[in-house]
Amino acid sequence: MSNNAPLTPESPRGSLLLVGFGPGSEEHLTHRAKWAIEHAEIIIGYRTYIDLVRPLIQNKTIIQTGMTEEIERASQAVDLAFSGKTVALVSSGDVGIYGMAGLAYEVLADRGYTGTEIDVEVIPGVTALSACASILGAPLMHDFASISLSDLLTPWEVIRKRLRAAAEADFVIALYNPKSSKRVRQIEEAREIMMEVRDHDTPVGIVKSAMREGENIVISNLSEMLTHPIGMLTTILVGNSQTRIIAGKMVTPRGYQKKYNIHTGDRLTKSKTL
Repeated sequence: MSNNAPLTPESPRGSLLLVGFGPGSEEHLTHRAKWAIEHAEIIIGYRTYIDLVRPLIQNKTIIQTGMTEEIERASQAVDLAFSGKTVALVSSGDVGIYGMAGLAYEVLADRGYTGTEIDVEVIPGVTALSACASILGAPLMHDFASISLSDLLTPWEVIRKRLRAAAEADFVIALYNPKSSKRVRQIEEAREIMMEVRDHDTPVGIVKSAMREGENIVISNLSEMLTHPIGMLTTILVGNSQTRIIAGKMVTPRGYQKKYNIHTGDRLTKSKTL
């Protein structure tokens, strides 16, 4: 079996399934992710993530760890796969976007993985920014940037540069990990950076626990965004210069109105300059 071939229950070697299960409910789980969870012998994940998929993992061996124990989770998953087990290492959202996939590959490299010893598959899921965007309307219809405000692994000065570059380039900006009980200044500084180049009434969507129990949705603007509750379960989408509110929803035009008559669909003709 080639390394890129789909895994099957008959795979003769150990398998490492890196699974993104989306917001958490079964209705937003892909068929492939559900298949992986059902066929894995061992499920490994952050305990909050395990709780989200617990109805799907009855009669499985479950290994759950705390928030800052990512290396331990990845190492256990890799070692068990090398021992011949079929292991699902699960993350909410998309496992390849701020998830466990990258770290798992780093651990594989540390173990001397060449691509042939075990089968590895990355299974995508609905990530927070796309889940939030669907709730808010259509804010990601044009170019956007995703930036995590957590400086646990990335120096804050690097994050500052990325924020400024994205703001100046007029990207719609998705902010992950905006605030925690101990980390409060980052979102304040991020807002200051964006307000230097964006209109203060730029639409901002603030979504807590998208598509999960406790979901809360606020559409505000740059000027007033910090008056609303923001925490680690929140994802923030900041519009660009074209983003507007339509029927209470955030919409970022793709640019059709510059080329076509939106009412008739006819292509607009360019006026000739004399």
